[in-house]
Amino acid sequence: MQHRKIFISHNIERSGRRITVEGPIPPEKLGRLTLHSSLDAFRRPKDQHEALVEIAGLPEGRIIAAIENDVVVGYVTFHYPDEMERWSEGGMDDLVELGAIEVADDYRGLGLGKALIMTAFEENQLDDVIVFTTEYYWHWDLESSGLNVWEYRSMMEKLMKSVDMEWFATDDPEICAHPANCLMVRIGKDVPLSSVEQFDRVRFRQRFMY
Repeated sequence: MQHRKIFISHNIERSGRRITVEGPIPPEKLGRLTLHSSLDAFRRPKDQHEALVEIAGLPEGRIIAAIENDVVVGYVTFHYPDEMERWSEGGMDDLVELGAIEVADDYRGLGLGKALIMTAFEENQLDDVIVFTTEYYWHWDLESSGLNVWEYRSMMEKLMKSVDMEWFATDDPEICAHPANCLMVRIGKDVPLSSVEQFDRVRFRQRFMY
C-alpha cells in the first residue's frame, strides 16, 4: 500500500517564540536537526533522534516535528505497530499507530501537542488508514505536569479528540491493567469495511465481547 505523504509546514508564534510545525519530515532533513536535550521520555535524546530518523525513512512512517532554530522541541510519530504487539496480528497495511508524542519541558503549555497532531491529519492524508494510539498511565509525565492520573488521561483524550479520535473498547490485557489506560482510534473515511472488521478481530480476542 502506498501511503499518502503531503508535506505541510506552519509557522506559529507562541509566547514570543517563532516555532515551525511541519512534516512528514524526510529522514535526511531530520538527521540534520538536533533533538532538544529534555526530549528523553523514551530514551536518551541521541538515541531517540536516531530512532526518529529511522521511522521517517519507513514507507508508512512519518514524523511531524516542532522546530525552533534547527532544534526539534516536540514531535509525534506514526508507524506500523510493533510486530511483538497484538496490533500487528491482523497483518493490516492500513493500520497505523500514533506512537509517541513528546514536547520539551520548556515548550509545554504552548499548544504544540495539538498543533503537531492536527498537522499530521491535514489534507486528508490519513483518511485511507485506521490510526490508533494506546494510552498507558505509566508512560505519562505526571511529575512534571503536576496532574493526577485522571487529569492527565482527560488531557490526552481531549488532545486525541481534536483530530476525531475516539475511545474504543478492547480486551487487550495491558490496556485492561488499569482503568486510566485506553485505546483511541480514528477510522479514516476511505477505509474499507473489511479493514474495520479485521481491526475489530484484533481488538477482541474473546469473540463474545463484541
